[in-house]
This record gives sequence, C-alpha cells and structure tokens, in this order.
Amino acid sequence: MSDEVYFHLREFLDKLPGGFPATENGVEIKLLKRFFTPEQAELALKLRPFPETASAIAERAGKEEPAVAEMLETMSRQGSIYRIRAEDQVYYMALQFAIGIYEFHLNDIDRELAELLEEYMPYLVESWNTAKTKQLRVVPVEAAVDPSTSVASYDDVRELVKQQDLMAVAECICRKEMALLGKGCDHPRENCLTFGFGAQYYIENGMGREISLEECLEILDEAEKSGLVLCPSNSQKIMNICCCCKCSCGILRNVSKMESPSEFVGSSYHSRIDPDLCSACGACLERCPMDAIKEGRDFMEVNEARCIGCGLCVPTCPEEAVRLVAKPTRVEPPGSFGKLYQQIASERGLL
Repeated sequence: MSDEVYFHLREFLDKLPGGFPATENGVEIKLLKRFFTPEQAELALKLRPFPETASAIAERAGKEEPAVAEMLETMSRQGSIYRIRAEDQVYYMALQFAIGIYEFHLNDIDRELAELLEEYMPYLVESWNTAKTKQLRVVPVEAAVDPSTSVASYDDVRELVKQQDLMAVAECICRKEMALLGKGCDHPRENCLTFGFGAQYYIENGMGREISLEECLEILDEAEKSGLVLCPSNSQKIMNICCCCKCSCGILRNVSKMESPSEFVGSSYHSRIDPDLCSACGACLERCPMDAIKEGRDFMEVNEARCIGCGLCVPTCPEEAVRLVAKPTRVEPPGSFGKLYQQIASERGLL
C-alpha cells in the first residue's frame, strides 16, 4: 500500500480544530507512520470528531463490526484515537494531533519519535495563529492571587479541580521527550493532570494513575514551588491541567520565541511592578518563563506584550512589588471542552 492513505489522513487531521499542517520535508507523514498502520489509517478516515459506536463506524466503513471493533479498541489503546465508556456502551472518535495523539503516546515514545516530534512542533504551534481562540490558557498560581479580590472560578485553579469527580496524574510527555534527547530538566515529571473522561482514558490505557483531590492539590503546590506554569484546557469546565516549564514544554518554548506571547496564550491577567516598592533585586527575572520582565534604570519593568499572566513572579518578590492586574480585554473561555473546539473549528472555517 502506498503512502497515499497517510496524505489523506494528514488532510483529515488538519481539518480537526487543532490542525495538522503539512511541511516541506514531510516529517508529519513520518509521524503518522509511527502512529498508524496503513489499515488503521484507512479506518481512522472513517471516524468523526464526536463519539460513535463501533457499529456505526463499521457501517460507514462497509466492514464487519467485530473486526472493526477490535481494530478500534487497539487504536484507542495505542493512543491514536479516543475512547469513551459510558452507560455500558463504548464510543470512539477521531483525535486531533495536539492536544491529543501527541500526549497519548506517552508509553511508547522513544528517541526516534522524540526527534520527529521536536522537528514538527514549531510548524504546529505556528499554525495555531489561524484561530482567535487558543487551546492554551494560563491561570495564575494561587500565591499570586489577591485573596481580597473576586476571581472567576475558571481562573482559580483549585476551584477548577474541586469540581472534578475523577482525577489522574501522568508523567509529563514533554519532559520525557526532552530527557530522551539528552536535554532533560530538573522539574518534577509526574504532574500532568487529567479529569473526567480524560482521566478514565489515561487510567485504562496505563498512562496514569487515579489520585485523590488531596494529592491533586499537593501536586499543584509542588508545581508552584518549582516555578511551573499552570495551563488548563481553555474552557470553564476543564479536561486537563498541564504544569509546564519553558525548558521542556514544546508549546511554551515555541511561544517564547514570538514577539508577543500574550496574544497567543489565553489569560485574564498580566503582571505589574510598583516602581516605588521595587528594589531591582532581579528575583522576578529568574521566575519569568517568557522573558517579559526587563531591568530598568532603577526598577524592573514588565513588557505586557510578553507577559502570559502565570503569576510566578509575584510570590518570590521580597518587596511585594509585583502583583497581577486583570486585563481590560479579558475574554471568558468557552463553557466546555466540546464548545472550545467547536469555536476553534468555526474560526478556522471548518464548520
């Protein structure tokens, strides 16, 4: 079988909200060959971006249901398509590349795959500029939020997790990838949080383990102390929270190279430094993942175009000169994970 099926699959994945752009060197086709056999690629083309039963997919594919069901289960176990178990029924759906296929190959990533992913990620991140609504959202660490002010629940990371009934934690695939490339960092690795159906998928596929609310909150505390950026799905009801570092996260590393990272990342806040309190000690410089703080003549200054509102600079300031300020143009995120991707698809002209 020729590579034609992979070119069709690339086009199919590019029409999903997260996109999957073509490259001049064809690295994306090499990735697809790692994730799908030719037969699996053909079946993936019959899936839809919403859950369906194996019988519905088999009918569309013109094949016997038992064989299709077996292949779908195998593909979902591999992390190439999504599976939901609900009300004694199993549903399958197409997965976008990221957030999706990339993260779900945590168990089988090796150096070769890490090299391919590292080569492809800049193309993918750049393509996300075609939609106004972003997949990536940043919420401030708890210590950066003024308890005397009103904070929307979707910007309060602890309120976000307290709404969940099933939680799982997995190893960060970004740090695993960079370690395979000999560029590992010292940040904690088991802090990729998922919830609900996402947690169910991680647990069933052996990628993560179920955790309690108490442990989830402890992981968030550790992330804050380690200077990690908290990135939940850009929706009010979340599916995941990534605890990201600039040294390993493929998205943050590429966003940091942009002139105005704040335009790429959904956030309700930016940092502000009081020049009368600032002693120009430089503590905030070390914590900022976007190089948004620069040294002025007598005090530190914030470049708002680069600030993503993570709040990491706030708790370590010995003079309490740094605080978070709500953006005047902040946008309320979509209500659910599904609505988020509908909105992105609409903005990309896919609906």
